[in-house]
Amino acid sequence: MSSLAHQLRFEQKIFWRSREAAVFIFVFPLLLYTLLGAVYGDDIDGVPAVDVLLAGLFGYGAANTALGGLAITLVIRREAGVLKRLRATPLAPSVYLTAVLLSTLVTFALQSVALLGLGGVLFDASMPANRLGFAGAIVLGVASFAGLGLAAAALIRSAEGVSAVVNVVILPMAFLSGSFGPTRDFPPIVQAIADVLPLTYFLDIVNGVYLDGDSLFADPKALAIVLAWGAAGVLVALRRFGWMPRER
Repeated sequence: MSSLAHQLRFEQKIFWRSREAAVFIFVFPLLLYTLLGAVYGDDIDGVPAVDVLLAGLFGYGAANTALGGLAITLVIRREAGVLKRLRATPLAPSVYLTAVLLSTLVTFALQSVALLGLGGVLFDASMPANRLGFAGAIVLGVASFAGLGLAAAALIRSAEGVSAVVNVVILPMAFLSGSFGPTRDFPPIVQAIADVLPLTYFLDIVNGVYLDGDSLFADPKALAIVLAWGAAGVLVALRRFGWMPRER
């Protein structure tokens, strides 16, 4: 347990010392919310626009932090030989990965608090209608998208291309799923694509707990789909994840 706590503190120190990581993962969703909140009108479908957008940015933040951030971190460390050297230390691989995942959870939890604070101060946005369910959604989002982040890290071969790959995946997914605004006017084929994306269903859960005060388990279908995507990512990682730099 002491080695896990030590590694978790180390992961947090490394994250906050990296300006690029802090801006891309932590600050960018805050900037997006500030811009979107200033652009949209008074309400969206009868709900204050600042609340709808805030719920959407929680979804984007989960995907950006857990999928994108985790994939970028692990691929860069693998290709730099860091993961290879870690395997030669007494630190167990399971302890290392657990610390990385817990650090991701801590980062997203802090980001969620910052988003709530920003929304309240700048736009008088509402607090979560179901606070316990909202906390559960934070854990669910990190767990599921971290599974996809592990899969992405296992499949992406190049440290030079990892940022581009994750952005090509995350930004369109966030747009199609409704993180940046309503999707009801999208063409049917675009909506059909959105219907298979994990972020679409995670946003359904976030909207329920944050806007409507629903239980985290109010939509079993959405919950099952989000968990299934995360589990699929873990299965891919178990088969393909490596600690050694890839041969060029």
